[in-house]
Amino acid sequence: MGRLIRKKQTSKQKTKKARAEGRRALSERAPEGMKKPLFSPMKTQGGGNRAAGAAQTAVAPLKAGLGKDNFITKSLQFLREVKIELKKVAWPSRKQTLGSTAVVIVLVIVISLFLGVVDFILSSLIRVVIR
Repeated sequence: MGRLIRKKQTSKQKTKKARAEGRRALSERAPEGMKKPLFSPMKTQGGGNRAAGAAQTAVAPLKAGLGKDNFITKSLQFLREVKIELKKVAWPSRKQTLGSTAVVIVLVIVISLFLGVVDFILSSLIRVVIR
């Protein structure tokens, strides 16, 4: 089989790809469905700020019943990423697909004939040995 030829990206495709990557970066920074920030500043006795109950607020959305919503948002995000990745795939042309399919069919026929002949020879040898 020959090498797959990659098409060069046009400037329109490059800008589209850059926008998609920018959206993905934004969605990774701020997950969907999160209404409260994970860490909220709280005044300490000395007057400074510190993260208030970091472990408690990080677990709170899961306890608040967002499990189903979180599953749905994660599933939707996964499907969006699949769509983006499928756009990056270099799909073979019709001619390449038909050529590869023909090679596979011919090889399957040749190998099955070879195995059939070997099976016939071995089974006749076994019959001779048994008699």
